Amino acid sequence: MKNKAYPVPKEAQRTESIIKKSKFICDICRVQNKDEAKAFIAAVKKEFPDARHHCSAFIAGPSQTGDMGMSDDGEPQGTAGKPMLQVLQGSGIGDIATVVTRYFGGILLGTGGLVRAYSGAVQQGLESLEIVMKVPMRIVTLEISYAQEGMLRRMLDGFTAKIEEQTFGTDITFTLIMPSNRVEEFAKTIIEETNGTAELLIEDEDIWI
Repeated sequence: MKNKAYPVPKEAQRTESIIKKSKFICDICRVQNKDEAKAFIAAVKKEFPDARHHCSAFIAGPSQTGDMGMSDDGEPQGTAGKPMLQVLQGSGIGDIATVVTRYFGGILLGTGGLVRAYSGAVQQGLESLEIVMKVPMRIVTLEISYAQEGMLRRMLDGFTAKIEEQTFGTDITFTLIMPSNRVEEFAKTIIEETNGTAELLIEDEDIWI
């Protein structure tokens, strides 16, 4: 099965809400692995050391299949981390971590109230979150003549391809990176444009950036 593009947060975001005098601060950040998620959660805890709870959830990878984690951080079991994670999964957004920091206002919310408060805080954060698409990329190594260089450079934008490296010798060797779903068409076009003289090497595995 080919890797598919999926939405991820564009940048970190913070939203706040007050529920029965308790203050809920929702931080959302893009993370690519469990270590980045843990570091983000630790940073939020450090910023608000006097808060009662820092409940969290994260998905490192696609929303349904990525590496996941959650924490109730002292709230009754299942009232914070799990509903927060369910909201993240339902959003379809991947590479995402959220921490909801609670300053207790003196009024108990009950288990149902806590579930609604924590899931609602994350939902509110997601509603104004800017996203971008994370696309699987492929590395292509291409050797062409100097006379064909201009043609190649004119093609790059059309295939959303970027030059990672170039080496000048008898011919020119380019290391390109482009979306995986454009590689087949790119290879076909290059072969046609160079009358089969170009040498192509396509990496087998996708990379994510």
